[in-house]
Amino acid sequence: MPGPWWQSLRARFEPAPIADPLWRRALAGCPLARRLDPERQQQLRRLSALFLARKRFHALAGAVLDDYWRLLIAMQACLPALRQGAASLRGWREVLIYPGEFKVRRSHHDDRTGVVTEGDEIRIGEAWERGPLVLSLADVQLDLEQPWDGYNVVVHEMAHKLDMLDGPPDGVPPLVDIPRRRWIQQFQQAYDRLVAMPPDSCDSPIDPYATESAAEYFAVVSELHYSQPALLREAEPAIAELLEAYYGHSPAEGREPVGFCRAR
Repeated sequence: MPGPWWQSLRARFEPAPIADPLWRRALAGCPLARRLDPERQQQLRRLSALFLARKRFHALAGAVLDDYWRLLIAMQACLPALRQGAASLRGWREVLIYPGEFKVRRSHHDDRTGVVTEGDEIRIGEAWERGPLVLSLADVQLDLEQPWDGYNVVVHEMAHKLDMLDGPPDGVPPLVDIPRRRWIQQFQQAYDRLVAMPPDSCDSPIDPYATESAAEYFAVVSELHYSQPALLREAEPAIAELLEAYYGHSPAEGREPVGFCRAR
């Protein structure tokens, strides 16, 4: 005799669980996930299964993907979404994977002269509003091999995705338990301090790329939260506190900080 109707309905919408051997292998290959406590690891496992069910992966330009690499990408993408939950994965469906750096065509409008110029830019990752997440597989692999160097392209682009949940990226994602005014004030002050530093200064662990915009600042310090929280706390304690309230406890907490000022 068939079970209640709600059981069959639930089975239709619940993602297939990640097989134990695949999960154990991916957990061993992802230091950020491996340092989570058991409860958060299980949360990550469930959210990663949902990510894999909802998102369509496309390997481009000769990139080779298998279940293991799709899961490694999903795990890192879901880390910033753990506290926000499944609803934070809404609004987009595609994950585009290139084997390495890729070119994007950009238009630049000069406000002073009114001239519009076009040119190619080299990228290792991009996040489009209501569009795909685009990643360099070589850089994903590098971040897994060097998880504590302050960089993580998947975390960076997922920070943009979270930022875009309420509109164009502005460095202020939807906030629940954090006062919006406090977030804006503290982030603006920290951003202004970084912009005021000399361009080639190594006085801050925050990559100069963060000066591109408030949205990039949020994405760059999100990387530091997951891989160099001690350095972030030393440089900008108020930002470190806000990110811990937003993302939760960093899996890198307790590690000795390493050097910084590496070129992006």
